[in-house]
Amino acid sequence: MDKISRLLTPVRRAAAIFSLAAVAAAFLAAASRLPTADPKLYLEHVKTLADPALEGRWSGTRGLEIAAEYIAAQFERFGLQPAGDERSYYQRFTVTTGAHLGPDHHFIVRQGTARTELKTKEDYLPLNFSSTGEVEGNVVFAGFGASAAEEFDYDDFEGLDVKGKVVVILRGEPRKFNPDNSPQPTRHAHLISKAINARDRGAKAVVLVNEKRGPDEEDTLIKFGSVSGPKDAGILIVHARRAVVDEWLKPLGKSLAGLQEAIDAGEKPQSFALPEKLRVSLAVDIEREHATVRNVLGFLPGKTKEYVIVGAHYDHLGRGNESSLAPSQIGQVHPGADDNASGTAALLEVARILAGRGEQLGRGVLFIAFAAEEIGLLGARDWVEHPTLPIENAVAMINMDMVGRIRGGKVYVGGTGTGSTFEELLAKVAHRHPLKLDTAKSGYSSSDHTVFVTRKVPVLFFFSGLHSDYHKPSDTWDKINAEAAAELVDLVADVTIELAQTERPRFVRVTPETSGHPAAIGATGSGYGAYFGSIPDFGEIENGVRFADIRPGSPADKAGIRAGDVLVEFRGKPIRNLYDFTYALRASKVGETVEVKVLRDGKPVTAKVTLGQRR
Repeated sequence: MDKISRLLTPVRRAAAIFSLAAVAAAFLAAASRLPTADPKLYLEHVKTLADPALEGRWSGTRGLEIAAEYIAAQFERFGLQPAGDERSYYQRFTVTTGAHLGPDHHFIVRQGTARTELKTKEDYLPLNFSSTGEVEGNVVFAGFGASAAEEFDYDDFEGLDVKGKVVVILRGEPRKFNPDNSPQPTRHAHLISKAINARDRGAKAVVLVNEKRGPDEEDTLIKFGSVSGPKDAGILIVHARRAVVDEWLKPLGKSLAGLQEAIDAGEKPQSFALPEKLRVSLAVDIEREHATVRNVLGFLPGKTKEYVIVGAHYDHLGRGNESSLAPSQIGQVHPGADDNASGTAALLEVARILAGRGEQLGRGVLFIAFAAEEIGLLGARDWVEHPTLPIENAVAMINMDMVGRIRGGKVYVGGTGTGSTFEELLAKVAHRHPLKLDTAKSGYSSSDHTVFVTRKVPVLFFFSGLHSDYHKPSDTWDKINAEAAAELVDLVADVTIELAQTERPRFVRVTPETSGHPAAIGATGSGYGAYFGSIPDFGEIENGVRFADIRPGSPADKAGIRAGDVLVEFRGKPIRNLYDFTYALRASKVGETVEVKVLRDGKPVTAKVTLGQRR
């Protein structure tokens, strides 16, 4: 019996203990008419979900399945009705969880009559966002693969024909782009930017090589799966050792080190085509990994068909991936105690508190533990596309994500402007609790409630703030402030009861915050490039970027772009995924009018969008 299997027994035993405690607590709460959370029970939920034996609850792993079973067992013991598929507590859906190298790949170099076959993992490695396929062509050296004529008077592709060629590109960027060696390089250093730039100019493949910035720097290959990017960048991409390319350059009396030095010293590109007798045959085979995962749903009926949704995601990063903020520790368990065992534990405590009060509530309460939040809010998206209860009866959605590290009694609350009654309701409830609420009107941010905003469901988002352990193996249960989290549970339970009893809030569209409010992280659209004004739908589609919503008054809104449109072309360039769109925006100017093509109900629609200023 493996460690994870052995964990099931104590998990179920703990669930039974919690059940007895829940009965007693619910009885006392009913007697006092005051809902109360138990910090000890709360912390036990966090410890169970963040146990290293669950291996970080990555989508498609046994650890996530154990967590789902644990949550469902709690819902059942609280007496909640199954609210998933086929009268179960689960709603199943399929996601892409990763990729691995398949068997059919090669890298063959021909120089005249000489033929060399390079070794995978020793001489080169494909990148995880490479396309699958096979190409053959001549070779071109394109410096750092950067096109920055207006920013830095520099373009590695100026006058260079790369159509149908294999392009060698240095990692990093010219020294003139980042003379102070800032740890935050420009967009031109991003690997996906290099790949898209080469692809859009007609290249067949990219061979990346490490730049040299220090005498002791090792020439190591990028670990497969460790770099963020789309599923398929639309071009073959491999990372080769410097010695491989130096062999190609040697007959010309050149070297990578010399070319890089010349670029940095002269602040001008050193791009050129290698002799035609040098040809490369490259095949990449990447097999995408898929898994069936489960949202977990329990329902507390009220007196009407309307209901309030209370949600939290229960997945995390597993053993780390490109989203880890401790890249040197990828492979270690990222337990995700605060993100988001803390929110899931709060969900369970709110469910326990309210479970005995169904007959007192005017509206019901639907509790949802979402899967696959970390790979694009996919659990929330699947529910709103296939709701297990009529979504038109959902009066509001409350989301809790990272609520276990409350400091100074301050809690961030987003979405207060999305419901017509929310600000008044929070003012009414807040004085009953010791927490200080820091509010933001916008309902957009990088968590599950954003999906509900796009379906015009008012949302409230509770969040205790980012910290240095975010997305790292150090996000452990012992750093959770259980006492403060229990106070938050009481507050959320109180808000839920109010929403179940009082006037139904009317949905209000709110422009995203521009102040950097913690509850609106990821919502402002700040960063490089001009402003377009769309909210992407992170669900998987074959080609293009589907817009979940369009920000009111934005350039896209003024141009007639609508929610549900799929962007497929921007300024004559194909848009295959969100990375393509981001790259296109970053290369655009404020005030520039660009022609875009979207698919609306499957039919092409062209619009001209005058890009705005990010704020």
